[in-house]
Amino acid sequence: MYMSDILCVTNRALCREDFLTRIERIAACHPAGIILREKDLSPVTYKELAVPVMRICAQYKVRCILHSFVDIAIQLHVDAVHLPLHILRKMSAEEKSCFSVLGASCHSVEDALEAQALGCTYITAGHVFETDCKKGLPGRGLGFLQDVCAAVSIPVYGIGGIDDTNIAQVRAAGASGACLMSSLMAKEDVAGHLKSMEESHEV
Repeated sequence: MYMSDILCVTNRALCREDFLTRIERIAACHPAGIILREKDLSPVTYKELAVPVMRICAQYKVRCILHSFVDIAIQLHVDAVHLPLHILRKMSAEEKSCFSVLGASCHSVEDALEAQALGCTYITAGHVFETDCKKGLPGRGLGFLQDVCAAVSIPVYGIGGIDDTNIAQVRAAGASGACLMSSLMAKEDVAGHLKSMEESHEV
């Protein structure tokens, strides 16, 4: 059975339907994981949202990765968390021991090496291409992604402006997969979109 190399990164502001309905539609397609990146929420509200998302992910046997809120992930016994580097740096060894999957967002080779040294089991690297999420900022490019992938021994997922026209190049640069946010939150045909991304292996 083919294992997806796509991580879904949520952004409820881009969602064109009920957020949990969208999460279920994505989970039903069995991506590699769903990162609940609603970091603008208060801790209490984030926890309230995380519980049903975790339930949906468990139902479809998709890994649920919480984002930024380390304490909540520990309280909810979630074994996967994704962090910005400034939070990762502050984590204690005891906190890290609660997670079998620890990810970080990296924007340079130096970031990637630091994340690996701090115990990450995977990283995201970006943004690779220009994206609506970072309007006006040019992408760091495939050369950047290739350099990051060559520098570390842990899986690297490209993020930023990745679609079915360029994901094969992302994989060819050495990435273990790609993160999708805008398209998975907004496109009507979630299953068709994910399938096209997973089948785009020709460079």
